[in-house]
Amino acid sequence: MKHKTKEIIHDLIIIGAGPAGLSASIYASRYGIKHKIIGAVLGGQISETHKIDNYPGMEDMNGYEFGQRWGNHAKKYGVEIISQIVQKIKKENNIFILTLANENILQAKTILLATGTKKRKLNISGEKEFLGKGVSYCATCDGFFYKNKIVGVIGGSDSAATTVLYLADLAQKVYLIYRKSELHAEPFWVESIKKNKKIEVLYNTNVLEILGQEKLEKVKLDKNYNNSNELNLDGLFIEAGSDPAVEYFSELGIELDEGGYIKIQKNGATNISGVFSAGDITDGSDKFRQVITAASEGAIAVRGIYNFLKKNKS
Repeated sequence: MKHKTKEIIHDLIIIGAGPAGLSASIYASRYGIKHKIIGAVLGGQISETHKIDNYPGMEDMNGYEFGQRWGNHAKKYGVEIISQIVQKIKKENNIFILTLANENILQAKTILLATGTKKRKLNISGEKEFLGKGVSYCATCDGFFYKNKIVGVIGGSDSAATTVLYLADLAQKVYLIYRKSELHAEPFWVESIKKNKKIEVLYNTNVLEILGQEKLEKVKLDKNYNNSNELNLDGLFIEAGSDPAVEYFSELGIELDEGGYIKIQKNGATNISGVFSAGDITDGSDKFRQVITAASEGAIAVRGIYNFLKKNKS
């Protein structure tokens, strides 16, 4: 049953409870902007990260704790964080109407899109079939189950590098499988990988198929390793990059770049009046998608929203 709240029109609804959304909420509260946050996971995708060590003042912190701290900071100002997913947004008479997965409806004068990205799938045979049976997209969620076992990680970015280092603390052996000739992670992580005797990097290599009976047993590679194109594994963690989470607001006509990321102006505004965006979902910050840049974009966008609301005050 739908619960309409048409008598309440919020100044702002922030969609996304990651670094961009939580930072935006803190600034919105301090600006006196009445708002709510909608986000399925407090901390967003960063909550799955096993270690964050590049945010000033927060050393050696896991992603879950990071998200909880930021969430508690935002809640200190009294904001309500709704643990839901937005299914649809439409604009009527300059008011945005949001339909949530539980069919509740919220309304707002402005919205901030801060949903970040979603893990990219490989779309290969066995990936879907063995999800939860050896295949995982979250090392901090599932890494413990592979203690003293042999696992593989697919990818070559920062997320893949930190994942493989985390798993090396648990597993007997970790293969990092990457399709290119060199890793694209921060030099610090690359050097750490080179020094770790439990980690072996398979460069210029793709996984073609995931094989097994009741659970994952091995993967098929596009080149030979130790005279075989099959690699025996107990687990496989996929860190093949991310794609912007933009599906649910396609009706709004927001302009995207060639990669599907939201185009924003320097104040976080999009091409649609009243719609702002921040964080990994945007083309901002020179596409340097880090926690610190997401938080910065969230703060900047709220300043833009504050000015917009003042200008359009009725």
